[in-house]
Amino acid sequence: MEMLLRPQSGPTSAVDLAAAYPWPPGRSWVRAMMVTTLDGAATGPDGLSGSISSAGDQQVFAETRRLADVVLVGAGTVRTERYQPLRAEPAALDERLSIGLAVAPRLVIVSASLQLPWTDPVFGESAVRPLIFTVGDCDTTALAVARKHAEVTVLPGSQVDPVAVLDHLTSLGLFRVVCEGGPRLLADLAKANVVDEADISIAPLIVGGGQKVTGSAMLKPNRFMLVHSIVDDGYLFNRYVTS
Repeated sequence: MEMLLRPQSGPTSAVDLAAAYPWPPGRSWVRAMMVTTLDGAATGPDGLSGSISSAGDQQVFAETRRLADVVLVGAGTVRTERYQPLRAEPAALDERLSIGLAVAPRLVIVSASLQLPWTDPVFGESAVRPLIFTVGDCDTTALAVARKHAEVTVLPGSQVDPVAVLDHLTSLGLFRVVCEGGPRLLADLAKANVVDEADISIAPLIVGGGQKVTGSAMLKPNRFMLVHSIVDDGYLFNRYVTS
């Protein structure tokens, strides 16, 4: 890990983002990706993360996904952000195939209610069929609808266990996981101590609304090590890994 200790700085256009956001070989790795304002908001006044993003943030966002197996999100994020179909950029396709990855990252959604925007193109036009994890006591009618649009895995209990989700993904050979939120899903992964990397984009904005409560505080916070900070147009892109 010594190679990760060299901080990097400068605008995103001057940084080799592929080298700045590597995937460790031969192991499962969970990468948490989020953008936040100076006052801790995850979205702008319109309720969307895009309104607090920037061109540089979008470059970093694309790189964190580029060679991923999975984009993991909560149902609320899918309903709010209205994801576009997941497909690899043409420039990344050959590299993905050369290292044994699928043609694109797979969208994986955690949803207890299975109330999702089924008519959105992300379900019918993604390069790989989305996968949904839900709970054992989910509504049977909603489950039947979900299975028309995605592969569905039912886990026991009334809450989706993030460790069980990751174990199932590993069993499918899906090791590189980018979790894009929402905040509650990120908090659940953090409490389960399964986050290996946190890529936090800090927007130079104060929007009001502040932080979102995601449950009770952890008794013992997880410690991370700062790998780099990239500065672009006032935005700060920090990469942390578990120490």
